[in-house]
Amino acid sequence: MADLEIRAAVADDLPAIVGMLADDPLGAQRESPDDLTPYLAALERISADPNQHLVVAVRAGRVVGTLQLTIVPGLSRRGATRSIIEGVRIHADERGSGLGTQLIRWAIDESRRHECQLVQLTSDNTRTDAHRFYERLGFTPSHVGFKLPL
Repeated sequence: MADLEIRAAVADDLPAIVGMLADDPLGAQRESPDDLTPYLAALERISADPNQHLVVAVRAGRVVGTLQLTIVPGLSRRGATRSIIEGVRIHADERGSGLGTQLIRWAIDESRRHECQLVQLTSDNTRTDAHRFYERLGFTPSHVGFKLPL
């Protein structure tokens, strides 16, 4: 995959990113690819925060994957810094190519670079294929997550 570039996302990447976020049954219910205004505001907030890393994977000039990595300093675990991986998406025609593995490995390496002691992520209960994927990469389903919409 020498032809792959992983770089910080920019505003011009938003149509492709939001398209990937919306390209599944869950995302189709909560994303709005026709109105990029809220996504642009979010990208500005993300880009201004040094603990946020929204990246895209680009092949031949085309955005084919994305994820967000958040670095979280904490007190628990003896003051450990952890990272959180969110919003992992791979373009439909790239799934199964190894791109997801490459993106997650990038996030793990970046977490090490930031001296994180733990990498964590959540995945919707219905995404059983994703659960198998994360377990193959060494993640363990050790906790139960809860969400409260506001």
